Parts: sequence; structure tokens; C-alpha cells
Amino acid sequence: MSEHDLVVRGGTVIDGTGAPRRTADVAVSDGVVVEVGAVEGTGRREIDADGALVAPGFVDVHTHYDGQATWEATMQPSSWHGVTTVVFGNCGVGFAPVHDTDHERLVQLMEGVEDIPGTALHEGLAWNWNSLPEYLDALDGAKDMDIAAQVPHAALRLHVMGERGAKGEDATPSDIAEMGRLAAEGVTAGFLGFTTSRTQNHKTSLGEPTPTLTAAREELVGIAEAIGTTGTGVLQLVSDFTDIDGEFAIVRAMTESSGRPISFTLVESPRGYEYHRAILDHIETARADGLTVTGQTAVRPIGVLLGFECTLNPFLANPVYREVAGLPTAERTVALHDPAFRERLLAAAGGKDMQAVGGRLIEKFDIMFALGESPNYEPNPANSMAGIAAREGRLPAEVALDALLENDGTAMLWVPFSNFGQGNLDGTHELLSHPYTVPALSDGGAHVGTICDGSFPTTLLQHWGRDRDGARLDLEFLIQRQARDTARLVGLHDRGVLAPGYRADLNVIDFDRLRVHQPELLYDLPAGGRRVVQRADGYRHTIVAGVETYTEGEATGELPGRLVRGAQRGPTA
Repeated sequence: MSEHDLVVRGGTVIDGTGAPRRTADVAVSDGVVVEVGAVEGTGRREIDADGALVAPGFVDVHTHYDGQATWEATMQPSSWHGVTTVVFGNCGVGFAPVHDTDHERLVQLMEGVEDIPGTALHEGLAWNWNSLPEYLDALDGAKDMDIAAQVPHAALRLHVMGERGAKGEDATPSDIAEMGRLAAEGVTAGFLGFTTSRTQNHKTSLGEPTPTLTAAREELVGIAEAIGTTGTGVLQLVSDFTDIDGEFAIVRAMTESSGRPISFTLVESPRGYEYHRAILDHIETARADGLTVTGQTAVRPIGVLLGFECTLNPFLANPVYREVAGLPTAERTVALHDPAFRERLLAAAGGKDMQAVGGRLIEKFDIMFALGESPNYEPNPANSMAGIAAREGRLPAEVALDALLENDGTAMLWVPFSNFGQGNLDGTHELLSHPYTVPALSDGGAHVGTICDGSFPTTLLQHWGRDRDGARLDLEFLIQRQARDTARLVGLHDRGVLAPGYRADLNVIDFDRLRVHQPELLYDLPAGGRRVVQRADGYRHTIVAGVETYTEGEATGELPGRLVRGAQRGPTA
């Protein structure tokens, strides 16, 4: 009788292929699944999974751990949510290639686009690299999960074009050739692909547009063609799609010219369902033409967090609030409880703060909601700050103020700005269930003062597989999407499935207990920088390459994760 490194006994296995769940054992040896079924052999360690789900580890293809992965071994908060592989370098932002004189520019870009404090980046980044291969070498250390990187267009443009690239000037043919050469060199060295941004929402911390915003079709196609010569790599972009036909023509041209798969951000538009349906129609046409085009979609509304300890709060533009904005939390909370101060505060004009990323949302009391211990991400619009105020005969700002003063002044409110245009998640259901989308866009590691969506994988299972009051989705389908399908999207065919020959990345989940907690602030970034994190209950065991990394949400201290260099073949490839 054979002995295995690990046997997970008697769990309800959902293997990531979409097949029906079944009761089975999972045997692991040398970091690989070797048997799924009635395992007769013993394990040097055995886990009793009776009554629990056993699923593949989750693959999060849209994160921004570009900096954190250089100074941290733990990719939290993602690793608290069953994620065993993350991919970063999305949206065209990152830290390589880089000239020594351009460190500040790349920090300003990451700070502005992804709300990661510049002070933390300056303190944490060693900058012991210039080229793309050197950056991979800097990432190559023990981690609590596998990590993978993509070539960011903005850094590439700045590196090749200098000030011209930073200001968004057109690239010359020689510029395009050099960017293509470097991108191909990066993919050959182990980057999974190339990413770019074409959205006006992405600005530096100085308010300047991302350098890639107006990059011409010839530039994007030229870089894609160069990557195509390597025979590997994927493409990713984010766009406003204000001109759907024009933008999708660029998407098609990039994948047609390169022969490489492409994916892009796709969320429900406030303009209505017909907007994203038009894009889905384009995807379906491209697929029918043999092009591998995929939408990356969110599992719930993307929204900003407001709080007196966060980057944003409803009183950010209020001149009376500014009198106490710089005080320590305890002193500020006392002032905000003072009746005379409150009267002046509520009488003063507030409004938007257009200088702050997301600042236009701080007065949206009609879609501003409290987040309790068990956050509801599909709230009834009647429970907004404005809805409560109308029922109670109070000012919406007063209701918001009282909500923020809970938990000794550290409470948070939440304002959804996408996927909630109709006041529910029916549009998100349509996007998630489409055959040519995958769940993504968690932005793990980013937006540390305003957004905490690294919990998306837990929300996907909890809300869509169990709790939603409305149309749900089968767990088999959800796990297939968050494990196998996301892995295959970026060329990682060796994971995301519980079957012999696949990597032994898996989760043992107490599904009845599975839930996300309310977000909380930690001050544990370099230079004491703050970040919003979100924990979860229900993950009994998370295992990476056959080694347990988290038990009931607590790190074991084991670090079996490594840098993934390039696309990976599956066991049957």
C-alpha cells in the first residue's frame, strides 16, 4: 500500500471541471495530485474533510501585488480567500523595465492609478532591477502562494520614449519596434503577457493621464505582433469603450496580428444592460471567427470605501471638517460628537473632491451604504444613507456621520460605482454566467485606502452559490470559473483542477460557515502605510503545492509558493 505526503479524506469534491460534486479522497505526493477517489494508501498527514467542500485553489488573474511581492512573502488579503496563485502587472502599470531616473514617475503612476501610498512604495521597493528579466529575479523567492507577472505598457513606454512617452506622444516606428523587442524579451524570460490601459480613470498621483491612454492602434498592434513571435503570452487591457466598435476593432487587431489570447475589463455600465450586451455581442462574433477574446468581470459591485481613516469620506470637501481632519482618531471622534461642531459641520457645504481619485462619489448618499459585520453587497437601495434619512426625517449627511462614528470612529461606508446601475446584481449575473467571461478584477494589493475587493473569490461562492435572494449559480460552475478557467486564461494549464497530474493547490471549505468579514484598516505597509483588508471565515485548510499555508484563516508560516515563469503545460498537454 502506497504512502502519500497528504490525503484529504471524505470531502465533497468539486474538481474544477464543472463535473457534479462527489464524495472522494484526494491524495497528494511531491506537490502534485496523484489520486482522486477511494484512496487506499495512507498519508503522512491526513485531513478529515467529512462535511466540507474540497476544491482547487483559486487563481486570481487581476491583481496589483507588483510592489508587495518584492517586499512581502504573504499576498494578503488574497491568501485569506482561498487564492493560491495571483497574477499582477495588470492595466499597464508596474515597475519594470525602468531607468534609475524614472523611479519617481512609476511610483506616481502606481499611487494614482492603484491608490498605493507613495511613501510605502518608496520605502518598500528595493529597485535592484532595471530590465524585465531582472525584475523577475527580484520576485523569485518563497511566498505563501504562487505569483506571476505581466509586462506593463506604461513602464515600457516610459523606458523607451522617456518624456515623450510620459506625455502620451505618438510612438515612432523605431519606438514601437523597441517596445516590442523588450516585451517579447520579457515574455521569453517568464512574464505571462502584456497589459495596457485606455481608460481616463487611470491617472498619476499628480492628476496626469496614464501614458498609454492615447497609444495608437499601430503601437498596440506592433507590440502584440512582437509578442506573437514568441509563440506564447497573453494580452490584457482596460478601456472605457466609449466607442465600442472602434475600441473592439483594436482588440481584434491585437489578437489577429499576434495569434495570442486577449482579455479585457467588462462590467455592467450605468448606461444600462444594452451597453455590456453590445460588447458581449462583439466577443461572441470574435469567438465565432476563431479569436480567443474574453471578458474579465467583477463578482459584485466595485465600490469605494468611505471612512475617517480611509482616503475618502463624505466630508472630505467640507471646510469645517478640515479643521479636525488632521487630528488623531480619538480626538477627531470627540470633536465630531460635539453638538456645536456637528451643527457647523452639517450646515457647511460639502460636495465633491474632484482632486481625489473617487472623490466625485463622496456625496452620493443615495447609493451610500453601511457595511456591517457581514457585508451585504447587493443592498436594498432603500437602506442607503438617503433612504434612511428620508424615513427618519434627517439629513443624509447626518445619517452618514453617525454611521461613520461607530466603532470609535473607524467604521466605513460603501459606495458602489459599477455593476449596480439598476440597484441590483441582475446584470452581474448575466456577465458571470456568460460562456466567454471569467471572474476577475479583485485588484488585490491595490486601492489600499479606498477599495477592498481581494475578497471576490469568497463573495463569488458565498453570494452567488448560497446567499443571494434571486437567481444564483451552481457551485460547480463557480469553482470551475475561479480555478480552472482563470488559470487557463493566462496560460497556466497545470492548476485549477483536482485530478492526477495537476498541482496540489486546494481548499477545504466549511461552506455553511463561509463568509466575508467587514473591511478593516491595518497600518502594516512599509513606512507605516495603511491598507484596507478583509478576512473570511470558512477556509479550514488552504494548501499550495501540497503544503498547508493557512488553517482557519491563520498563516501556518509555510511558504511553498514561487514565481511562475511563463505559461505552464497541463498533465495531458
